[in-house]
Amino acid sequence: MKSSTKPFASRAFAAVGVAAALSLTACDKADAAAAPPAAADKAATAKAPTAVKVVTPRGEQASASEEVTGTLFPAQGLQVGFEVGGRLESVRAQKGQAVKKGDVLAQLNPEIVDAQVAGAEAAVAAAEAGASMAKDAAERSEKLSAGGGISEQQHRSASSTAAQAQAQVLAAKAQLAQARAARRRHDLKAPFTGTLIESPDQTGATVAPGTPLFTLEQLDTLVFRTTVPESSRALLKPGVKVRVVSLGGGAATDEAVVRTILPSADPNTRRVPVEIAVPNADGRFVAHTLARAMLKLGELRDAQVIPLTAVSSSNGDHVLVVDDGALRRVDVQVLERRDREVVVLAASVLQQVVDYPTPALTPGTRVSVK
Repeated sequence: MKSSTKPFASRAFAAVGVAAALSLTACDKADAAAAPPAAADKAATAKAPTAVKVVTPRGEQASASEEVTGTLFPAQGLQVGFEVGGRLESVRAQKGQAVKKGDVLAQLNPEIVDAQVAGAEAAVAAAEAGASMAKDAAERSEKLSAGGGISEQQHRSASSTAAQAQAQVLAAKAQLAQARAARRRHDLKAPFTGTLIESPDQTGATVAPGTPLFTLEQLDTLVFRTTVPESSRALLKPGVKVRVVSLGGGAATDEAVVRTILPSADPNTRRVPVEIAVPNADGRFVAHTLARAMLKLGELRDAQVIPLTAVSSSNGDHVLVVDDGALRRVDVQVLERRDREVVVLAASVLQQVVDYPTPALTPGTRVSVK
């Protein structure tokens, strides 16, 4: 029995093995049949063009520009004090107040100077009375001399006395003018229209001549002071409008004007000082703060304006344009950078410029426009 069972078992196991082999072969063929479509899908995906967003530039007249930083100064700024000494009697204008030229800012106690004026006026009156009497005496002596009533020497003496009396009148009037001038200087007046930045907080103090009490600044126009390279001096013209932007507050204007280009460079930096008048009637700019200006250099040229996000600076400023379904690199010269835009100069008119180019986008890449 045992000898007859073993061959049968062997044949059964062999049959099972053949069936398993046939089953595995069928699975492999099925997998092999399913593989080609997946590979075909990957190949198709790899060959599909990359979708990109493009922008259309707009034309504009522009020139080369240079961005510089500097400080905004008041058009006029002065520390004001009395020309004479005395006790501060009153303060007529306060810190932060706008004043006009000639407005009284403060006054000194005038008691002493008023007495001096009164004394000078009395001296003038006395001198004029004496001069009048001397003049009458000289006129009488002239008549008497003509009739032989007095000698020529007496007549000359009377005439000299009259002239001396007239000179005393002039001296007395000069003293009166000086006293009145000192009285006027007891009233401190604004030398120009502006805003008070500093002023005394209290009265009663004795001030010396020339002691600064007020700081007055003219803020309706500010002066932006900066420097440019010597090579840019010949390209920068007075009277040209420029854009000025405050670095801290964000205020901006396109109405600033180049006022002065000095013919002498700064001895330390070797750069040429430039002054720009910045209108500030509405007070949008703050004096003594930093600002940025975009100086226009040279003549206007045909340029194009594109978003700042469309320019790539890798290996030089350039843009990518879609040309016949593929990317092409175009080198550009940046003339001006704005908040969200940039003005560029290219060899030809730009069309279909790629916005937000990525490092994966290279010249020659096949793309499609979104």
